[in-house]
Order: sequence, then structure tokens, then C-alpha cells
Amino acid sequence: MNRETGKHVAGGRSQKPREKKPKKPSRLTRQQKILIVVAVLLALVLAAVVACQSLFVKPDLDAKKPDTEEEKLDYGDGVRPRSGGERKSEDFYTVLILGRDTGGGGNTDTMLLASYDVTNQKATVMSIPRDTMVNVDWDVKKINSVYNMNGGGDKGIKALYQEISQLVGFEPDYQVVVEWEAVGEIVDAMGGVYFDVPRDMDYEDPYQDLSIHIKKGYQKLNGEQAMGVVRFRDGKNGYNNGDIGRIETQQAFLKAVIEQMLQIQNMTKINQFAKVFEENVTTDLSFQNILWFAQKAIFGGLKVENVNFVTMPYKGVSAWSRYYHQNLSYVVPVADELLELVNNELSPFKEVFTLSDLDIMYVNSDGSIGSTTGHVEDSKAAKPPVKNSGSSATTTTPNPNEEQPVTDPNGNTTTPPETGDETGSQTGNGGSTQTGGETGSQTGNEGGAQTGGETSGQTGNEGNAQTGGQTGSESGGQTGGETGAGETTPPAVPSEPDISIIEPAPTE
Repeated sequence: MNRETGKHVAGGRSQKPREKKPKKPSRLTRQQKILIVVAVLLALVLAAVVACQSLFVKPDLDAKKPDTEEEKLDYGDGVRPRSGGERKSEDFYTVLILGRDTGGGGNTDTMLLASYDVTNQKATVMSIPRDTMVNVDWDVKKINSVYNMNGGGDKGIKALYQEISQLVGFEPDYQVVVEWEAVGEIVDAMGGVYFDVPRDMDYEDPYQDLSIHIKKGYQKLNGEQAMGVVRFRDGKNGYNNGDIGRIETQQAFLKAVIEQMLQIQNMTKINQFAKVFEENVTTDLSFQNILWFAQKAIFGGLKVENVNFVTMPYKGVSAWSRYYHQNLSYVVPVADELLELVNNELSPFKEVFTLSDLDIMYVNSDGSIGSTTGHVEDSKAAKPPVKNSGSSATTTTPNPNEEQPVTDPNGNTTTPPETGDETGSQTGNGGSTQTGGETGSQTGNEGGAQTGGETSGQTGNEGNAQTGGQTGSESGGQTGGETGAGETTPPAVPSEPDISIIEPAPTE
């Protein structure tokens, strides 16, 4: 220890403290450093912009247009829907949304036509009832038969797209096919959805693997419960109006989902939504396109009150089935109201549509069917159905034209169950119950209330043929329909759940 300094001495020698090396003067001036910081920040901003541009991609309608006439959809002898023209606003899009139930045979029971005016932040979503009569060449003309009758898959979707296009008079810009499983997965990705369930829902269907047990009232639904709510129709507390009741609940549920999805925190769940999209959605929109719509809705100020959910204006009718030898129940659009909805809310085009542009079906008082376009695909249905006029069942010589196989509602080709043509006795199920043809069922029951009903809205297309027609399903409920002498037992109700038989009333 050095007594003077108080420092330890190693080897008898004192240690000198190390001298710090002088810092080298910076070669960059203050201004240059600032420029570097600014450049880094600009690079980060640019990278963020590029990332956003790759994440949110505006749909390109021009890229979707077919290059040649051969690439356009073939509508045969039917009216070609509008596919181009001046748009109502710069960013006005239409999308056909189809819900496919893989557990129930792949039927497309949920059909929505949506329009979104991005420029003015307004949207309309129209539900199309599955019992809607459409202009097809087979016997049972319900719209939800189109997918399977065309073989399902891409062909089935294309055929359904064409039918809906003709129904409303224009081709939707895009189409989205959603498997039912996506509903539950989207709800789970959102962390659940708060919804006021309108009734107790109890239903068991092992065939479709359906077990629905949900109590009435406002509650938070998980994915499985949400799927039950939107699929429920029948059962202990089933809807009195069947599919229409389910549509109303689906619309209310979609409103709740949209309202909660428009919350900005859901933009952080893009990865979860992307996975659901990839596994359950088939569409000609990219996921980036859908994110663009979501971005415009959330940051553009779309509010749930600016989304108008409607059901296609409709009325109930009945039409003769050559296969079942009975009247089947349908719904058909109320022509004037659908036309107004198309022109004011659904169509993206400024050009005004007329009734002849829309393929709206109707049933005349003589039982024949017609279309506002003037063209009916099923030439036999365009003529009045000829039924028995005798008071007892008699065997007639078979008509070779009626002996040809027909396609049943399940898509199976089969021979009609009766021997003879529709002019003869239709021994067995039909028997002589058809005495008087549809005069009794559609002039008696279905008369009166429709007098003047469709005449004003469809002058020139339906004319006086509608006067006094088509009232049974809307007012009298078919009481007394198909009345006649002889055997009155109708054919057994088919197993196909989508077919509604209108049974004849007992003879007096």
C-alpha cells in the first residue's frame, strides 16, 4: 500500500489508471442524421402502404368481363339478363350469396342477392324463398331444385346463378357459396354473437346430424348455437309460415353479425377469418377483395341501419304437377313490387328495367303457367292441364307423349306412376277425383280475391288471364280444390321434404 496515495501497489509499483480513447469525430452532420431518420420512417410508411395495398384489393369488374361472345353465359331461348351498362355510382357492386347445406344433401336453401353502394354506403340484401317458382323445363319448378337438378357442383351453381339472373333481370357481379359450417366458425372467430332468439328451438334430425335445443331470449351464441338458429325451421315450436319464418330469423341474425363485425377490433382477427374463408367459401372474389369491402364498410361509416334486409315480394300459388297428379304449392314474385326493388335498390345500372326484362312466373286461372318474358321453358306446363271429366274411373289408351320418363324432384328419371295420359282416367292415385279439372280448384277457391290483382301489375303479360285466378293459396287455402266424383285418396306424400302436396277435399 502506498502510504501517500492509499493505493495498492502490485510488485512494489503503483498502477496508473487507464486513459479513455478519444471519440472519433462523426462523419455525419446533424442534418444528415435527421435525413436518415426521415428516410427510415418513410420506408416504414411505404412498406405499410404496400402491405395494405396487397391486403385490401378493390374488385376489378373489367377483368371479370368475358372477352368473346362465346364466353358469355348461354341462356338458350330465354331472355338474356343485363350484364353491363352505366353504373349508379363509381363503386356499386352486386353479389349472389348461396348457403349450401352439406348435411342435408347439398341443397342451396339460403339464397341472398346483395347490392353494396360503396360510394354512398348503402346496402340491400334480398332473400329469395326456396319455394320460388322459376322458369325451368322440369316438372317441379322450385328454385332450390336447380342446384341438384343440374348435377350439383360448379354446374349446379352456374345454373342457379343463371336462374336468379333471369329472375331479377341482371347478372350479379360476383357469387359466394358458403358451406353451413362457416356460420359457426365465423361466430367463434368473432368470440360469439349476441342475438335475441325469437322462440324456443327444439329439433332432432339424425339424418342431417341436427340437434337444436336453444331457449328463447337475448343471449350470446357460440358457433354451434348460431348454426342451430339459422337452420331451425320445423319441430315442436316450428314456424307457422315455414321457410319464410326461417328467412326472417336469418335476416335478423345477419343484422346482428354485421353490427358486431363492423366493430374495429374485428379487423385484428384477419387470420382467423382467412382460415374460415379458405375452408368453407367458394367464390370468384379473392379474400383480399372481401377485406376491401370490410375495410370500406368499417372505415367508410356503413351502419347497420343503412343495410336493408328484405324478402323477395311474393304471394302463394299452386300449380299442377304431372308427376304427382296434384297441385303443389309455390311462391311467385309480386311483379310490380319486385320490379321496383330491382330498379331502386338491387340493380347496379342506371338503365330502368321493365317487366319483360324480369323472368317472373305466374299461374293463370286455367292452371297454365306463364312468364313476364313471354317464354316458358316447359311447353307442357304452358298449356292448361287436362284432367278427368268423367264421373268414374275408366281406362284409356295410353298417350305415347305422356309415357315418356319424367324427372322427379329428387333428380331421378322414372316412369310416371299412372297408366294413361292426363286426358284419361289416371287410374289409381288420380282416379276420377279430377272431375272438373282445375275449374273447381282454381276458379272456385282461387277466384274472387285476385280479381284485378295481377292485371294492373302485369298488363300485357298476364292480361285478363289472371282475373279471378290464383286465390286459393292466399285466401281460401284450397278448400274444395280438385273436387270430383269417385276415389278421392291422393298419392302418398313423397319423402322429399321440399314438396308440399295440396290435397283434394272430400267429395260431397
